[in-house]
Amino acid sequence: MMKAWLVGWCVAVALTVGVVHGVVAEPKGEVVFALHVTVAPAWFDPAEMPAQITPFIIGYALHDALVRALPGVRMGPALAESWSESPDGLTYEFKLRTGLKFHNGDPCTAEDVQFSFRRYKGSGANEFQTKVKSVEVVDARTVRFHLHAPWPDFMTYYGSSATAAGLVVPKKYLEQVGEEGFKKHPIGIGPYKFVSHTPGVELVLEAFEDYWRKVPNIKRLTIKSVPEESTRLAMLKKGEADFGGGQGEVAEEIKRDPKLTLVDTRHASMFWLEFPEQWDAKSPWADKRVRLAVNYALDRQAINEAACLGFCPPAGVIVPRVMDFALQTEPIPYDPQKAKQLLAEAGYRNGFDAGDFTPNPGFPTVAEAVVNYLNAVGIRVRLRTMERATFLTAWRDKKFRGVVMAAVGASGNAATRAEAFMYSKGAYAYGGYPDIDALFEQQAVERDHTKREALLHRIQQLTIEHAMFAPIMDLRGLIGVGPRVAAHTINSIPVHPFPAFEDVTLKE
Repeated sequence: MMKAWLVGWCVAVALTVGVVHGVVAEPKGEVVFALHVTVAPAWFDPAEMPAQITPFIIGYALHDALVRALPGVRMGPALAESWSESPDGLTYEFKLRTGLKFHNGDPCTAEDVQFSFRRYKGSGANEFQTKVKSVEVVDARTVRFHLHAPWPDFMTYYGSSATAAGLVVPKKYLEQVGEEGFKKHPIGIGPYKFVSHTPGVELVLEAFEDYWRKVPNIKRLTIKSVPEESTRLAMLKKGEADFGGGQGEVAEEIKRDPKLTLVDTRHASMFWLEFPEQWDAKSPWADKRVRLAVNYALDRQAINEAACLGFCPPAGVIVPRVMDFALQTEPIPYDPQKAKQLLAEAGYRNGFDAGDFTPNPGFPTVAEAVVNYLNAVGIRVRLRTMERATFLTAWRDKKFRGVVMAAVGASGNAATRAEAFMYSKGAYAYGGYPDIDALFEQQAVERDHTKREALLHRIQQLTIEHAMFAPIMDLRGLIGVGPRVAAHTINSIPVHPFPAFEDVTLKE
Protein backbone atom coordinates (compact mmCIF):
# COMPACT_ATOMS: atom_id res chain seq x y z
CA MET A 1 0.00 0.00 0.00
CA MET A 2 3.00 2.26 0.33
CA LYS A 3 5.15 3.59 -2.47
CA ALA A 4 8.85 4.12 -1.99
CA TRP A 5 9.91 7.71 -1.58
CA LEU A 6 13.62 7.15 -1.14
CA VAL A 7 15.26 10.16 -2.74
CA GLY A 8 18.80 9.25 -3.65
CA TRP A 9 18.63 6.30 -1.28
CA CYS A 10 21.30 4.16 -2.89
CA VAL A 11 23.74 7.05 -3.12
CA ALA A 12 23.00 8.09 0.44
CA VAL A 13 23.53 4.61 1.83
CA ALA A 14 26.87 4.34 0.10
CA LEU A 15 27.90 7.68 1.54
CA THR A 16 26.54 7.28 5.04
CA VAL A 17 26.68 3.63 6.09
CA GLY A 18 30.19 4.06 7.52
CA VAL A 19 32.80 1.46 8.27
CA VAL A 20 33.06 -1.38 10.73
CA HIS A 21 34.03 -0.02 14.12
CA GLY A 22 36.47 -2.80 14.81
CA VAL A 23 38.89 -1.72 12.08
CA VAL A 24 38.72 2.02 12.67
CA ALA A 25 41.35 3.92 14.62
CA GLU A 26 40.16 5.51 17.84
CA PRO A 27 39.32 9.23 17.72
CA LYS A 28 42.19 11.50 18.63
CA GLY A 29 43.10 15.16 18.74
CA GLU A 30 40.99 18.27 19.17
CA VAL A 31 39.39 20.72 16.77
CA VAL A 32 38.39 24.23 17.84
CA PHE A 33 35.69 26.18 15.99
CA ALA A 34 35.61 29.93 16.77
CA LEU A 35 31.92 30.73 16.27
CA HIS A 36 30.78 34.23 15.32
CA VAL A 37 27.99 34.28 17.92
CA THR A 38 27.42 33.18 21.51
CA VAL A 39 26.16 29.64 22.00
CA ALA A 40 22.71 29.64 23.62
CA PRO A 41 21.53 26.77 25.88
CA ALA A 42 18.21 26.76 23.99
CA TRP A 43 20.17 25.43 21.00
CA PHE A 44 20.84 22.20 22.93
CA ASP A 45 17.15 21.27 22.88
CA PRO A 46 15.65 20.64 19.40
CA ALA A 47 12.19 21.51 20.75
CA GLU A 48 13.30 25.13 21.12
CA MET A 49 15.94 25.49 18.42
CA PRO A 50 15.08 28.48 16.19
CA ALA A 51 14.65 27.89 12.45
CA GLN A 52 18.03 29.43 11.66
CA ILE A 53 21.08 27.66 10.35
CA THR A 54 23.63 28.65 13.02
CA PRO A 55 22.14 26.49 15.83
CA PHE A 56 22.52 23.46 13.54
CA ILE A 57 26.28 23.54 14.09
CA ILE A 58 25.24 22.08 17.46
CA GLY A 59 22.07 20.37 16.26
CA TYR A 60 23.92 18.09 13.84
CA ALA A 61 26.82 17.48 16.25
CA LEU A 62 24.84 16.56 19.39
CA HIS A 63 21.68 15.22 17.76
CA ASP A 64 20.46 13.44 14.65
CA ALA A 65 17.24 13.13 12.68
CA LEU A 66 15.34 10.36 10.94
CA VAL A 67 16.10 12.01 7.60
CA ARG A 68 18.36 14.97 6.85
CA ALA A 69 21.03 16.42 4.61
CA LEU A 70 24.13 14.22 4.67
CA PRO A 71 27.44 14.34 2.80
CA GLY A 72 26.64 14.33 -0.90
CA VAL A 73 22.83 14.29 -0.60
CA ARG A 74 20.25 16.94 0.29
CA MET A 75 17.91 14.48 1.98
CA GLY A 76 19.11 11.03 2.94
CA PRO A 77 18.34 8.30 5.48
CA ALA A 78 19.93 8.95 8.86
CA LEU A 79 18.34 7.37 11.94
CA ALA A 80 15.72 5.96 9.58
CA GLU A 81 17.15 3.40 7.18
CA SER A 82 14.17 3.98 4.86
CA TRP A 83 10.96 5.94 4.54
CA SER A 84 7.89 5.92 2.29
CA GLU A 85 4.85 7.98 1.33
CA SER A 86 1.39 6.56 0.67
CA PRO A 87 -0.09 7.13 -2.82
CA ASP A 88 -2.70 9.53 -1.42
CA GLY A 89 -0.03 11.62 0.36
CA LEU A 90 -1.67 11.14 3.75
CA THR A 91 0.78 8.74 5.44
CA TYR A 92 4.56 8.73 5.87
CA GLU A 93 6.27 5.70 7.37
CA PHE A 94 9.83 5.57 8.73
CA LYS A 95 11.84 2.46 9.60
CA LEU A 96 14.60 2.99 12.18
CA ARG A 97 18.00 1.38 11.92
CA THR A 98 18.78 -1.46 14.32
CA GLY A 99 21.00 -0.92 17.34
CA LEU A 100 20.63 2.87 17.62
CA LYS A 101 21.85 4.21 20.97
CA PHE A 102 21.69 7.58 22.67
CA HIS A 103 24.83 8.97 24.30
CA ASN A 104 23.82 7.51 27.69
CA GLY A 105 23.41 4.02 26.22
CA ASP A 106 19.61 3.98 26.10
CA PRO A 107 18.16 2.51 22.88
CA CYS A 108 16.49 4.85 20.39
CA THR A 109 13.01 3.63 19.46
CA ALA A 110 9.91 4.82 17.60
CA GLU A 111 8.55 6.00 20.95
CA ASP A 112 11.41 8.52 21.20
CA VAL A 113 10.56 9.75 17.70
CA GLN A 114 6.91 10.25 18.64
CA PHE A 115 7.86 11.98 21.90
CA SER A 116 10.36 14.32 20.21
CA PHE A 117 7.87 15.39 17.56
CA ARG A 118 5.04 16.03 20.03
CA ARG A 119 7.15 18.28 22.25
CA TYR A 120 8.51 20.40 19.37
CA LYS A 121 7.53 24.05 19.82
CA GLY A 122 9.80 25.85 17.35
CA SER A 123 8.80 28.13 14.50
CA GLY A 124 7.28 25.29 12.45
CA ALA A 125 5.12 23.98 15.30
CA ASN A 126 1.94 25.63 14.08
CA GLU A 127 2.24 24.01 10.64
CA PHE A 128 2.80 20.57 12.19
CA GLN A 129 -0.03 20.95 14.71
CA THR A 130 -2.43 22.03 11.98
CA LYS A 131 -1.52 19.44 9.37
CA VAL A 132 -0.34 16.32 11.21
CA LYS A 133 -3.31 14.30 12.47
CA SER A 134 -1.38 11.77 14.55
CA VAL A 135 1.96 10.01 15.03
CA GLU A 136 1.60 6.25 15.39
CA VAL A 137 4.16 3.93 16.98
CA VAL A 138 3.72 0.76 14.93
CA ASP A 139 6.51 -1.15 16.65
CA ALA A 140 9.88 -0.36 18.24
CA ARG A 141 11.45 0.48 14.87
CA THR A 142 8.48 1.79 12.88
CA VAL A 143 6.65 5.11 13.15
CA ARG A 144 3.87 6.51 10.94
CA PHE A 145 2.80 10.11 10.50
CA HIS A 146 -0.84 10.58 9.48
CA LEU A 147 -1.85 13.89 7.87
CA HIS A 148 -5.27 15.55 7.70
CA ALA A 149 -4.70 16.33 4.00
CA PRO A 150 -1.82 15.98 1.54
CA TRP A 151 1.01 18.33 2.49
CA PRO A 152 3.67 18.59 -0.24
CA ASP A 153 6.20 20.12 2.16
CA PHE A 154 5.95 17.60 5.00
CA MET A 155 9.37 16.10 4.26
CA THR A 156 10.90 19.54 3.68
CA TYR A 157 9.74 20.71 7.12
CA TYR A 158 10.55 17.44 8.88
CA GLY A 159 13.65 16.28 7.03
CA SER A 160 15.74 19.44 6.63
CA SER A 161 17.02 22.34 8.73
CA ALA A 162 13.82 24.25 7.85
CA THR A 163 12.87 23.16 11.39
CA ALA A 164 14.46 21.09 14.15
CA ALA A 165 11.33 18.94 14.51
CA GLY A 166 13.03 15.88 13.04
CA LEU A 167 15.83 15.76 15.62
CA VAL A 168 15.27 12.94 18.11
CA VAL A 169 15.84 13.16 21.87
CA PRO A 170 15.63 10.41 24.54
CA LYS A 171 12.16 10.33 26.12
CA LYS A 172 13.19 8.48 29.27
CA TYR A 173 16.13 10.75 30.09
CA LEU A 174 14.28 13.98 29.35
CA GLU A 175 11.34 12.99 31.53
CA GLN A 176 13.79 12.22 34.34
CA VAL A 177 15.74 15.50 34.26
CA GLY A 178 13.11 17.90 32.86
CA GLU A 179 13.60 20.55 30.21
CA GLU A 180 15.94 22.75 32.23
CA GLY A 181 17.99 19.73 33.27
CA PHE A 182 18.22 18.69 29.63
CA LYS A 183 19.61 22.10 28.63
CA LYS A 184 22.25 21.81 31.36
CA HIS A 185 23.33 18.35 30.22
CA PRO A 186 21.80 17.34 26.87
CA ILE A 187 21.85 13.74 25.74
CA GLY A 188 21.67 13.17 22.00
CA ILE A 189 22.37 10.56 19.38
CA GLY A 190 24.72 12.54 17.12
CA PRO A 191 28.44 12.05 16.43
CA TYR A 192 29.49 14.09 19.48
CA LYS A 193 28.32 13.97 23.10
CA PHE A 194 28.14 16.77 25.64
CA VAL A 195 31.05 17.34 28.04
CA SER A 196 30.62 20.87 29.37
CA HIS A 197 29.26 24.31 28.61
CA THR A 198 30.66 27.57 29.95
CA PRO A 199 28.06 30.26 29.11
CA GLY A 200 29.45 32.92 26.83
CA VAL A 201 32.76 31.08 26.50
CA GLU A 202 32.66 27.58 25.02
CA LEU A 203 30.90 24.27 24.46
CA VAL A 204 33.01 21.12 24.74
CA LEU A 205 31.94 17.90 23.00
CA GLU A 206 33.55 14.46 22.77
CA ALA A 207 33.36 11.80 20.05
CA PHE A 208 30.54 9.29 20.42
CA GLU A 209 32.06 6.01 19.28
CA ASP A 210 28.69 4.28 18.88
CA TYR A 211 27.44 6.81 16.35
CA TRP A 212 25.51 4.88 13.68
CA ARG A 213 27.26 6.38 10.68
CA LYS A 214 30.91 6.10 11.72
CA VAL A 215 33.34 6.69 14.56
CA PRO A 216 34.38 10.36 14.41
CA ASN A 217 38.01 10.98 13.55
CA ILE A 218 38.48 13.78 16.09
CA LYS A 219 38.23 13.03 19.81
CA ARG A 220 37.27 16.48 21.10
CA LEU A 221 35.29 19.28 19.45
CA THR A 222 35.30 22.68 21.15
CA ILE A 223 33.00 25.43 19.92
CA LYS A 224 34.12 28.79 21.30
CA SER A 225 31.90 31.88 21.36
CA VAL A 226 33.98 34.59 19.66
CA PRO A 227 31.78 37.43 18.33
CA GLU A 228 34.76 39.70 17.48
CA GLU A 229 36.10 39.11 13.96
CA SER A 230 39.61 40.35 14.80
CA THR A 231 39.81 37.90 17.70
CA ARG A 232 38.78 34.99 15.47
CA LEU A 233 41.45 36.00 12.98
CA ALA A 234 44.11 36.17 15.72
CA MET A 235 43.07 32.73 16.99
CA LEU A 236 43.43 31.25 13.49
CA LYS A 237 46.86 32.80 13.01
CA LYS A 238 48.10 31.62 16.42
CA GLY A 239 46.71 28.12 15.97
CA GLU A 240 44.27 28.59 18.84
CA ALA A 241 41.36 27.84 16.48
CA ASP A 242 41.08 25.56 13.46
CA PHE A 243 37.93 27.17 12.03
CA GLY A 244 36.80 30.80 12.20
CA GLY A 245 34.82 33.00 9.84
CA GLY A 246 35.16 36.63 8.90
CA GLN A 247 34.06 39.32 6.50
CA GLY A 248 35.69 42.18 4.63
CA GLU A 249 39.24 42.94 5.72
CA VAL A 250 39.37 39.91 7.98
CA ALA A 251 38.46 37.61 5.08
CA GLU A 252 41.04 39.38 2.92
CA GLU A 253 43.72 38.72 5.54
CA ILE A 254 42.73 35.05 5.78
CA LYS A 255 42.98 34.80 2.01
CA ARG A 256 46.42 36.44 1.98
CA ASP A 257 47.90 34.20 4.68
CA PRO A 258 49.56 31.18 3.00
CA LYS A 259 49.02 29.07 6.14
CA LEU A 260 45.25 29.57 6.10
CA THR A 261 42.52 28.58 3.66
CA LEU A 262 39.42 30.68 2.95
CA VAL A 263 36.31 28.65 2.08
CA ASP A 264 33.08 30.19 0.75
CA THR A 265 30.18 28.14 2.05
CA ARG A 266 27.34 27.19 -0.31
CA HIS A 267 24.13 27.18 1.62
CA ALA A 268 20.60 28.57 1.58
CA SER A 269 21.31 31.84 3.37
CA MET A 270 20.18 35.37 2.61
CA PHE A 271 20.53 38.96 3.84
CA TRP A 272 17.54 41.27 3.65
CA LEU A 273 15.90 44.23 5.39
CA GLU A 274 12.55 43.95 7.13
CA PHE A 275 10.10 46.80 7.79
CA PRO A 276 8.02 45.64 10.80
CA GLU A 277 5.98 48.86 10.89
CA GLN A 278 4.78 48.77 7.27
CA TRP A 279 1.32 47.70 8.50
CA ASP A 280 1.08 50.65 10.93
CA ALA A 281 -0.78 53.41 9.07
CA LYS A 282 0.86 56.08 11.28
CA SER A 283 4.40 54.97 10.41
CA PRO A 284 6.47 56.32 7.50
CA TRP A 285 7.14 52.68 6.63
CA ALA A 286 3.48 52.23 5.70
CA ASP A 287 4.20 54.21 2.52
CA LYS A 288 5.42 51.87 -0.20
CA ARG A 289 7.52 54.69 -1.68
CA VAL A 290 9.61 54.85 1.49
CA ARG A 291 10.27 51.11 1.41
CA LEU A 292 11.06 51.32 -2.29
CA ALA A 293 13.49 54.16 -1.55
CA VAL A 294 15.45 51.82 0.71
CA ASN A 295 15.74 49.35 -2.16
CA TYR A 296 17.16 52.01 -4.48
CA ALA A 297 19.49 53.29 -1.73
CA LEU A 298 21.47 50.04 -1.45
CA ASP A 299 24.54 49.40 -3.58
CA ARG A 300 24.30 45.64 -3.30
CA GLN A 301 27.33 44.86 -5.42
CA ALA A 302 29.53 47.19 -3.35
CA ILE A 303 28.29 45.54 -0.14
CA ASN A 304 29.07 42.16 -1.70
CA GLU A 305 32.62 43.22 -2.56
CA ALA A 306 33.26 44.78 0.84
CA ALA A 307 31.83 42.01 3.00
CA CYS A 308 32.08 38.87 0.87
CA LEU A 309 34.98 39.56 -1.50
CA GLY A 310 32.51 39.16 -4.38
CA PHE A 311 31.20 35.73 -3.32
CA CYS A 312 27.66 36.94 -2.33
CA PRO A 313 25.46 37.58 -5.40
CA PRO A 314 23.05 40.55 -5.08
CA ALA A 315 19.43 39.44 -4.65
CA GLY A 316 16.00 40.56 -5.81
CA VAL A 317 13.91 38.35 -3.48
CA ILE A 318 14.47 36.87 -0.02
CA VAL A 319 14.50 33.25 -1.24
CA PRO A 320 18.08 32.07 -1.87
CA ARG A 321 18.69 31.12 -5.48
CA VAL A 322 19.88 27.63 -4.45
CA MET A 323 16.42 26.75 -3.07
CA ASP A 324 13.73 24.87 -4.95
CA PHE A 325 11.07 27.20 -6.42
CA ALA A 326 13.27 30.29 -6.01
CA LEU A 327 12.38 33.10 -8.42
CA GLN A 328 15.52 33.93 -10.34
CA THR A 329 15.26 37.70 -10.72
CA GLU A 330 17.52 40.73 -10.80
CA PRO A 331 17.69 43.12 -7.83
CA ILE A 332 16.48 46.71 -7.95
CA PRO A 333 19.43 48.80 -9.22
CA TYR A 334 21.41 51.20 -7.05
CA ASP A 335 20.03 54.69 -7.68
CA PRO A 336 20.36 57.11 -4.72
CA GLN A 337 18.76 59.96 -6.69
CA LYS A 338 15.70 57.80 -7.33
CA ALA A 339 15.62 56.99 -3.61
CA LYS A 340 15.62 60.69 -2.69
CA GLN A 341 12.93 61.40 -5.29
CA LEU A 342 10.67 58.71 -3.81
CA LEU A 343 11.20 60.09 -0.30
CA ALA A 344 10.30 63.59 -1.52
CA GLU A 345 7.13 62.26 -3.16
CA ALA A 346 6.22 60.61 0.13
CA GLY A 347 6.61 63.94 1.95
CA TYR A 348 10.16 63.48 3.27
CA ARG A 349 12.16 65.89 1.10
CA ASN A 350 14.69 66.36 3.89
CA GLY A 351 14.63 62.73 4.94
CA PHE A 352 13.37 61.51 8.31
CA ASP A 353 14.47 59.92 11.56
CA ALA A 354 13.76 56.24 10.95
CA GLY A 355 14.42 54.86 14.43
CA ASP A 356 16.40 51.75 15.24
CA PHE A 357 18.33 49.65 12.76
CA THR A 358 18.76 46.22 14.37
CA PRO A 359 21.01 43.80 12.47
CA ASN A 360 21.25 40.06 12.89
CA PRO A 361 24.47 39.75 14.96
CA GLY A 362 27.71 38.50 13.43
CA PHE A 363 27.79 40.54 10.22
CA PRO A 364 29.14 43.99 11.12
CA THR A 365 30.50 44.86 7.67
CA VAL A 366 27.10 44.39 6.02
CA ALA A 367 25.28 46.18 8.85
CA GLU A 368 27.59 49.21 8.78
CA ALA A 369 27.35 49.46 5.00
CA VAL A 370 23.55 49.44 5.11
CA VAL A 371 23.52 52.17 7.78
CA ASN A 372 25.78 54.34 5.62
CA TYR A 373 23.67 53.88 2.48
CA LEU A 374 20.42 54.68 4.31
CA ASN A 375 21.87 57.76 5.97
CA ALA A 376 23.23 58.95 2.62
CA VAL A 377 19.72 59.32 1.16
CA GLY A 378 18.23 60.84 4.31
CA ILE A 379 16.86 57.76 6.09
CA ARG A 380 18.52 58.37 9.44
CA VAL A 381 18.79 55.20 11.54
CA ARG A 382 20.41 54.33 14.87
CA LEU A 383 22.47 51.14 14.93
CA ARG A 384 21.23 48.86 17.71
CA THR A 385 23.18 45.64 18.31
CA MET A 386 22.08 42.54 20.21
CA GLU A 387 23.40 39.15 21.18
CA ARG A 388 22.17 36.45 18.76
CA ALA A 389 19.78 34.56 21.06
CA THR A 390 18.21 37.83 22.25
CA PHE A 391 17.81 39.01 18.66
CA LEU A 392 16.07 35.83 17.55
CA THR A 393 13.71 35.89 20.54
CA ALA A 394 12.79 39.54 19.99
CA TRP A 395 12.22 38.90 16.28
CA ARG A 396 9.98 35.90 16.93
CA ASP A 397 8.09 37.77 19.67
CA LYS A 398 7.37 40.67 17.28
CA LYS A 399 9.16 43.28 19.40
CA PHE A 400 11.14 45.05 16.68
CA ARG A 401 10.41 48.46 15.19
CA GLY A 402 12.25 50.54 12.61
CA VAL A 403 14.40 48.44 10.29
CA VAL A 404 15.68 44.90 10.91
CA MET A 405 18.52 43.24 8.99
CA ALA A 406 17.86 39.53 8.65
CA ALA A 407 20.50 36.91 7.94
CA VAL A 408 18.64 33.62 7.58
CA GLY A 409 20.11 30.26 6.60
CA ALA A 410 17.52 27.62 7.42
CA SER A 411 17.12 25.05 4.65
CA GLY A 412 13.85 24.15 2.95
CA ASN A 413 12.37 25.70 -0.19
CA ALA A 414 10.55 28.84 -1.30
CA ALA A 415 7.39 27.67 0.48
CA THR A 416 9.10 27.32 3.85
CA ARG A 417 10.57 30.82 3.47
CA ALA A 418 7.16 32.16 2.47
CA GLU A 419 5.51 30.49 5.45
CA ALA A 420 7.93 31.97 7.98
CA PHE A 421 8.36 35.50 6.57
CA MET A 422 5.74 36.34 3.89
CA TYR A 423 2.56 34.67 5.13
CA SER A 424 0.71 36.86 7.65
CA LYS A 425 0.51 33.97 10.16
CA GLY A 426 4.23 33.13 9.86
CA ALA A 427 6.44 32.79 12.93
CA TYR A 428 8.51 35.86 12.01
CA ALA A 429 5.89 37.85 10.08
CA TYR A 430 4.69 41.17 11.54
CA GLY A 431 1.84 41.32 9.02
CA GLY A 432 0.98 40.31 5.48
CA TYR A 433 -0.96 41.02 2.31
CA PRO A 434 -4.23 39.28 1.32
CA ASP A 435 -3.06 38.42 -2.20
CA ILE A 436 0.09 36.75 -0.87
CA ASP A 437 -1.84 34.91 1.85
CA ALA A 438 -4.35 33.54 -0.66
CA LEU A 439 -1.63 32.24 -2.97
CA PHE A 440 0.31 30.76 -0.06
CA GLU A 441 -2.69 28.75 1.09
CA GLN A 442 -3.32 27.62 -2.48
CA GLN A 443 0.24 26.39 -3.06
CA ALA A 444 0.33 24.62 0.31
CA VAL A 445 -1.98 21.87 -1.01
CA GLU A 446 -0.89 21.85 -4.66
CA ARG A 447 0.86 18.56 -5.49
CA ASP A 448 1.55 19.34 -9.16
CA HIS A 449 5.14 20.57 -9.29
CA THR A 450 4.70 22.92 -12.25
CA LYS A 451 1.56 24.56 -10.89
CA ARG A 452 3.10 24.93 -7.46
CA GLU A 453 6.22 26.53 -8.86
CA ALA A 454 4.10 29.11 -10.71
CA LEU A 455 2.22 29.98 -7.51
CA LEU A 456 5.42 30.36 -5.50
CA HIS A 457 7.02 32.48 -8.21
CA ARG A 458 3.97 34.76 -8.14
CA ILE A 459 4.22 35.10 -4.35
CA GLN A 460 7.84 36.19 -4.65
CA GLN A 461 6.96 38.63 -7.43
CA LEU A 462 4.28 40.15 -5.22
CA THR A 463 6.81 40.79 -2.45
CA ILE A 464 8.69 42.91 -4.99
CA GLU A 465 5.52 44.74 -6.08
CA HIS A 466 4.59 45.48 -2.45
CA ALA A 467 8.20 46.44 -1.61
CA MET A 468 7.65 44.13 1.34
CA PHE A 469 11.40 43.65 1.90
CA ALA A 470 14.70 45.06 0.74
CA PRO A 471 16.69 41.98 -0.34
CA ILE A 472 20.45 42.48 -0.16
CA MET A 473 22.36 39.39 -1.28
CA ASP A 474 22.71 35.64 -0.98
CA LEU A 475 24.97 34.94 1.96
CA ARG A 476 28.12 32.96 1.30
CA GLY A 477 29.63 32.62 4.74
CA LEU A 478 33.43 32.84 4.57
CA ILE A 479 35.25 30.46 6.91
CA GLY A 480 38.96 30.39 7.53
CA VAL A 481 40.57 26.97 8.02
CA GLY A 482 43.79 26.59 9.96
CA PRO A 483 46.96 24.75 8.88
CA ARG A 484 46.42 21.66 11.09
CA VAL A 485 43.30 20.60 9.20
CA ALA A 486 43.71 17.99 6.45
CA ALA A 487 40.04 17.60 5.42
CA HIS A 488 37.74 20.44 6.52
CA THR A 489 34.55 18.88 4.97
CA ILE A 490 32.88 22.31 4.59
CA ASN A 491 30.31 22.13 1.77
CA SER A 492 30.29 18.34 1.89
CA ILE A 493 26.74 18.52 3.31
CA PRO A 494 24.57 20.33 0.72
CA VAL A 495 23.04 23.66 1.81
CA HIS A 496 24.77 23.41 5.20
CA PRO A 497 27.58 25.88 6.05
CA PHE A 498 29.39 23.87 8.70
CA PRO A 499 31.69 20.85 8.49
CA ALA A 500 30.55 17.27 8.77
CA PHE A 501 32.48 17.13 12.01
CA GLU A 502 32.71 13.33 12.21
CA ASP A 503 34.59 13.38 8.86
CA VAL A 504 37.08 16.14 9.70
CA THR A 505 40.69 14.98 9.79
CA LEU A 506 43.92 16.57 11.02
CA LYS A 507 47.33 16.35 9.46
CA GLU A 508 49.68 13.80 10.92
